[in-house]
Amino acid sequence: MFSSVVMGLASTGPAYSLAATLGIIVAGVGLQAPIVTMLAFVPMLLVAYAFRELNASNADCGTTFTWATRAFGPRTGWMGGWGLIVANIIVMASLAQIAAAYGFRLMGLDALAENRLWTTAAGVVWIAVLTVICYVGISFSAAVQRWLLCLEVVMLILLAVAALVRVYTSPPPTAIHVSASWFNPFAVPSVTAMTSGILAGVFIYWGWDTAFSVNEETVDSTRIPGRAAVLSTVLLLVMYGLVSTSAQAFAGVGTSGIGLGNADNADDVFSGLGEAVFGSHGTGLFLSRLLILMVLTSALASAQTTILPLARTVFSMAVHKTVPSRFARVHRRFLTPTWGTIGMGAASIALFVLLTSLSQNVLADSIDSVGLAIAFQYGLTGFACVWYHRKILTRSVKDLVFKGVLPGLGALFMLLLFLYATFVVYANPRYGTTAVDLPLIGRTGGVTVLGLGALLIGFLLMPVVTRGHSAALKLQRSLLPRRLPPHAAIDSASRYLPADSGSGVGGDWYDVIPLSSTRVGLVVGDVLGHGIRAAATMGRLRTGVRVLARLDLSPDELLSR
Repeated sequence: MFSSVVMGLASTGPAYSLAATLGIIVAGVGLQAPIVTMLAFVPMLLVAYAFRELNASNADCGTTFTWATRAFGPRTGWMGGWGLIVANIIVMASLAQIAAAYGFRLMGLDALAENRLWTTAAGVVWIAVLTVICYVGISFSAAVQRWLLCLEVVMLILLAVAALVRVYTSPPPTAIHVSASWFNPFAVPSVTAMTSGILAGVFIYWGWDTAFSVNEETVDSTRIPGRAAVLSTVLLLVMYGLVSTSAQAFAGVGTSGIGLGNADNADDVFSGLGEAVFGSHGTGLFLSRLLILMVLTSALASAQTTILPLARTVFSMAVHKTVPSRFARVHRRFLTPTWGTIGMGAASIALFVLLTSLSQNVLADSIDSVGLAIAFQYGLTGFACVWYHRKILTRSVKDLVFKGVLPGLGALFMLLLFLYATFVVYANPRYGTTAVDLPLIGRTGGVTVLGLGALLIGFLLMPVVTRGHSAALKLQRSLLPRRLPPHAAIDSASRYLPADSGSGVGGDWYDVIPLSSTRVGLVVGDVLGHGIRAAATMGRLRTGVRVLARLDLSPDELLSR
């Protein structure tokens, strides 16, 4: 349980997430940043219940991919898995850049922290190191996470408490006292500002579902991941509410200096806040360096726990034959997905190098586009929970609330957030740092282009990757008897009910074969595995049994042949 909670918390990267998004939230909603940060908790909690209920029924490391496949079929499931892959690979680029920059700052090499070549090289090294840690095994990964997270939480609480003490004892010129008006959501200037703020808030909570991605490696896999996820989101609510309130009270929302509204600090509000809170001499200097170390370890912890669900999602997709089967290999000693872990680490490095070589602006907008992939994936999971449990929602009030109402509300919220952010907020060419001229549409914000473009790539790949599954399903259904032959000696009836109607295409079959002397042969068979090979083998066996049965062989001799 403790390790699962650590995984859920560490994957969000609380320090990194606040450093990268608190300035963006303040720029959009001003003094209402604390309440907007806390409001983003509500859809996260609702979706967490969807994950918990689906995991209790089907503990599978493929999470959204597997559950959406079982609820809606392989095509929808593929898009759910693709959304998770897109979000994780894109965010790895941001995490690698933050880790590289803070690594140089920790050593006092501020010039290198601003150099694109050196930060790119260091980021590649960090991704490679973290991939190796994930490859060595889940137990080693969990042990590393416990140490990294403890340092992170202690430093965040220390920063928040020290900032509040300074506000009321020796306040800086930017300080403002905490006010109840900060927690009034109706004071947000516009719906657009509220939407962009909550979407950024969704990003800082994203990651708790890592507890579900390692469910098959967790003790009591149907219960502990769900409890850990809900507990993780509640702990994040408390932490984010405290830190955002204290940081705003100390630094203010001004557009200069350490103000949270300063555009120069938007991607990293902690870099200047540490020395301002703790001081630049003696113990203060040590704590400031420790704060830099905290953001570094937060980015590294989040990157490591991003590789874990990414590799396991690809592993599950490979097991279900929607990506090459090579990604389903597991290391004999470390018991981790071999090609899934290494392949996703390599893909993260490739995208990181590509984005940094294009432009830092493209990288910045790609971070915002992660929110679209998150909203898509979480919304799909919520709808899958409602549809998967639709037949038992009326069984009890508890089932109706936790399997239907809460997941459904979370899914609707994510859907509306996705649509509004994509076509209203992010589509504005003035939003973000890049814009693209699209044929027939015109100038469109780079965040919408990147976010929707990444999802559309998955949509275009879908017919290719699901072709084998569709062919296997069609073959299996065509080989099963459509109706049983009439027979004078017996009445026969049959029903084929696969345990997993969405994804479990295998080699199960049955048959009724008329024989001489009013005898009848009853056959039930199964070929291990899934996919087109199992279905084809089933067809060959069924044909062979029917041919040999006409030779009037006894059952044992027929099976031997």
